[in-house]
Amino acid sequence: MIGSLVEAVESASGGNLYLAAVLAGSICATLTFIGALPAALGARSAGKMLDAGLGFSAGVMLVAAFTSLILPGIELGGLAQVLPGFVLGSATIFMINKYLPHEHLAKGFEGPEELKKRLRMVWLLVFAIIIHNFPEGLAVGASISYSIREGVLMAVAIGIQDVPEGFAVAMPLVGMGMGVGKALGIALLSGLTEVAMAVVPVAATSVSGSLLPALLGFAGGSMIYVVSHEVIPETHRHGREDAATLGLLAGFMVMLILDTALG
Repeated sequence: MIGSLVEAVESASGGNLYLAAVLAGSICATLTFIGALPAALGARSAGKMLDAGLGFSAGVMLVAAFTSLILPGIELGGLAQVLPGFVLGSATIFMINKYLPHEHLAKGFEGPEELKKRLRMVWLLVFAIIIHNFPEGLAVGASISYSIREGVLMAVAIGIQDVPEGFAVAMPLVGMGMGVGKALGIALLSGLTEVAMAVVPVAATSVSGSLLPALLGFAGGSMIYVVSHEVIPETHRHGREDAATLGLLAGFMVMLILDTALG
């Protein structure tokens, strides 16, 4: 099935990396939206299942960061090119997270306190979505720049873990009394952010192909930072560490199987 998806993207894009990046990013957006639908229809998540799903996301992202970003980057340009990109990617997400005001649905406001009252809740949520999906879109685009096949595999991997994330975005919003249409729109925005960011590495490598190893490292570093700083702490916040850890291990194994089967 994934092989057919790779062929479909290759055929539809005609080898155009910009179009391939948009198509691959659209896989993530679609699966994010699908994940949001049960919440918008009024379903309520068992907390254990939600934490297990987010743990699954963390496992998928960790393997994808190494097998589809960092290791291909080292093969292309060596550790000396990938490592600076890795450090810069981690530092970039750190700075964005520290200085861009945003509101997490579970742990609340982060950013300069003096800006909290100046921004409406919906925009704080939008900023949080952008921060979280920024590295995922970069990862898809960087992988597309390496090969369309790797990019589609990355998009599928990220899309799988976007299903519980879409639910995690929409469910609390509906529970807070937000309209179904607006909750779905914010969840969809989460996926569309990845589509937009997927084009950035393609544009950068079109200027200079020598940037690709550093960009792969950048995307890998930013993804691992998000997993460590956002996803794993969130899954352990409510005392359901066992479910979250089992989810992480399952996601880790599923991504290894996918990567090996299509390798």
